[in-house]
Amino acid sequence: MGLASPAAADCRLALVLALDVSSSVDAEEDALQRGGLASALLSPEVQRAFFSSDQHVALTVFEWSGRYNQEILLDWVLIDTPGALDLAAQKIDGSKRSHNEFPTAMGHALGYAAGLLEKAPACLFKTIDMAGDGSNNEGFPPRTAYGEFPFDGVTVNGLVVNAAEFESETQLIQFYQQEVLLGPGAFLEVAQGFEDYERAMRRKLEREVRPPTIGFLDRADTLQPG
Repeated sequence: MGLASPAAADCRLALVLALDVSSSVDAEEDALQRGGLASALLSPEVQRAFFSSDQHVALTVFEWSGRYNQEILLDWVLIDTPGALDLAAQKIDGSKRSHNEFPTAMGHALGYAAGLLEKAPACLFKTIDMAGDGSNNEGFPPRTAYGEFPFDGVTVNGLVVNAAEFESETQLIQFYQQEVLLGPGAFLEVAQGFEDYERAMRRKLEREVRPPTIGFLDRADTLQPG
């Protein structure tokens, strides 16, 4: 592996956060995930993780549902100061939902996320954070996306929201483990409903943005609420 470019050396992680706004997510649940993400970003634990290194994190956030329904909530921004993180959280918290009537096209959302990473600042690592309350039910599945879009060197983590009445937590966890998680060290967090979204996202972000340690395990983990 060659030496990182000066630009990449300044950025340790390009992080894409993807929020599910498919029809299974009602207005109250959507407000909980938007506000929960904003609050999680500003939690002391996550702020410490963001600024625990001289190398910064680049962040973008989008919402997704149907195969052609992806909207950017926060375009790429380098989180190099607490003020930048505060502004990012404010923008997410104040964002408005673009769609509410489309199904869950996760493969298409992952393809969109891969396109966002191609436009990201030069960073040492690339991660996509896929959150959702259901499995893929429209368009091609995640594994097809991984074969058709550029995912070399990309880690995909998951956040299962155990909220949908038609699908059990066990089924969702299995779907994410088999179809969604990608790359060395990929892991899964579980939220027990959208009321638990903030806690789960805080724990997930803290782990994602913390500078990597040498010798991390090459496996996929599932973290249960704690």
